[in-house]
Amino acid sequence: MTAHLRVIAPGLMTTVQDLGRPGYQRLGVPPSGPLDHVSMRAANLLVGNPPATAVLEIAYAGPTLAVAANSVRLALAGAAADIELLPATGEAHKLPMRASARLRAGDRLRIGALTGGAVAYLAIEGGLALPSVMGSRATLTRAAIGGLAGRALRAGDLIPLGQAAVPARGELALDAPAPTRTRPARVRVVLGPQEDYFTARGLRTLLSATYTITPASDRMGMRLAGPPLEHSDKGCNIVSDGIATGAIQVPGDGLPIVLLVDRQTTGGYPKIATVISADIPAIGGMTPGEEITFAAVDVTAAEAAARQLAGEIAELPRWLIRRAPGLDAAALMRENLVSGMVDARDAGAG
Repeated sequence: MTAHLRVIAPGLMTTVQDLGRPGYQRLGVPPSGPLDHVSMRAANLLVGNPPATAVLEIAYAGPTLAVAANSVRLALAGAAADIELLPATGEAHKLPMRASARLRAGDRLRIGALTGGAVAYLAIEGGLALPSVMGSRATLTRAAIGGLAGRALRAGDLIPLGQAAVPARGELALDAPAPTRTRPARVRVVLGPQEDYFTARGLRTLLSATYTITPASDRMGMRLAGPPLEHSDKGCNIVSDGIATGAIQVPGDGLPIVLLVDRQTTGGYPKIATVISADIPAIGGMTPGEEITFAAVDVTAAEAAARQLAGEIAELPRWLIRRAPGLDAAALMRENLVSGMVDARDAGAG
């Protein structure tokens, strides 16, 4: 049997994700991938993987996993959680967030409830030995493709690993100030493409009201509760057109829905605005009950924010610190692991 992790308890919603499958929307297939790609990249960096290597995306509460391999190296980044190692021999102890750790055959890893965010990412050195669908291992549960049988993990699942053993070496951590997910005071949007389907009052409401994320939110879309957005006399329906990640769709009840990575690829409700790409990782990690407000920016500012985020991602290796002797953190940079950090098209790796 191949080396694997055995799922003892799956957590609330744990799926395999990589950087997604762009380029298939014309076929009705959304990009999927991580809700917070910055934290996913950070987790991969800590175990020496290329940034697009498939990981486990953990939502709200984590899994318990048993190691059936000679050894594995893993790291968790994103929302905080208690990480407990139950070794095959010896006493249980806690592992730190945003740091790599080497586990041995028979060890168990238990990840608790997440705090301070909705998602965290467990990266495993060498990745997961799962088939690629349309160039990606990302799970799209609504279509039952990617990941492990196209669904969230279940108790008893065996997750095949890319390698049966990892070398003993010094472990890495990200220094505390390292940016892995930024949350703006107000989420930035570019108005449109159908802002003419809303009254001036509706546009003012979007940019002045406070909305609350509802429990009906998921990877497809973030449903918001708050003041309804007033449609113009053009109504609340359009001829279906393409949808971008971050589009804010407003159906007839006037309550906005921010469409996320598993969204539909076309839709017939008008879109009042679109969240800029630089703020998608931040809102992707927000939880039901949190409040959200919006601020309008132009395309030039949105592009500048995207460049700034790309620069922060490229700088992540500089925040690496050694937790034990034996590994030069700068070696990860020399190995060109950073070269793909901002390239979403390397999604099939690992």
